[in-house]
Amino acid sequence: MAGHSKWAQIKRKKGANDKKRSAIISKHIRAITAAVRSGGSGDPAANLSLKNAIAAAKTDTVPADNIENAIKRAVGSGEGGTEYKEATYEGYGPGGTAIYIETLTDNPTRTVAEVRAVFNKRGGSLGTSGSVAWQFEKKGVLMLNDASEAAQEAAIEHGAEDFSEAEDGLEVTTAPTDLHAVSEGLSGAGFAVESAQITMVPSNTVSVSGEDARKLMVMIEALEDLDDVQNVYSNAEFPEDFEG
Repeated sequence: MAGHSKWAQIKRKKGANDKKRSAIISKHIRAITAAVRSGGSGDPAANLSLKNAIAAAKTDTVPADNIENAIKRAVGSGEGGTEYKEATYEGYGPGGTAIYIETLTDNPTRTVAEVRAVFNKRGGSLGTSGSVAWQFEKKGVLMLNDASEAAQEAAIEHGAEDFSEAEDGLEVTTAPTDLHAVSEGLSGAGFAVESAQITMVPSNTVSVSGEDARKLMVMIEALEDLDDVQNVYSNAEFPEDFEG
């Protein structure tokens, strides 16, 4: 979990000054639209994919009006509108790190070409399906701004699988289907849930430093800048003093 925690911390620090808010919001709107269409419902209580998409959007502070309007448009579009399909890509980055990419695309040929171009330009290599996926496991991850013993006990009591202390609180791991129940349980018990989202957690991490760490960060950011890319995961463990 160490590598995952460090990456999450770097992401939050960088996000504080992120000037690409419109691109971030656009990616979440696409995910919400796809979730409504694939799940057949605009009601998050009856559509787990939509519930997860909304939670992820809220983590990135997407305005509630944007979320509501996206759901309304997706519900009203019926069989019309752009149809986005999920596609994943796997590969290797600087320092022998594993990279797993989730996309939503209406043109897989375009998407794979753009992803491959980033790998080639940034010193990585695009792998085949299954080449690195086995190194990751889908989990629900919550961040609390309280790492006290009481918070840890409450996390386990409400169904968490595990937890670890992070730089600014407690990182709680759940089964994907238990994420919202644990989040609601902790909130009801008086603990502030900073974020709650489905993510891919590496089973083992690879330490990167120096030039490899810098190159990897540049590569990940280049992948994230692609319109079709929703999430980029790595098993890299960055140095404690790494700022990107």
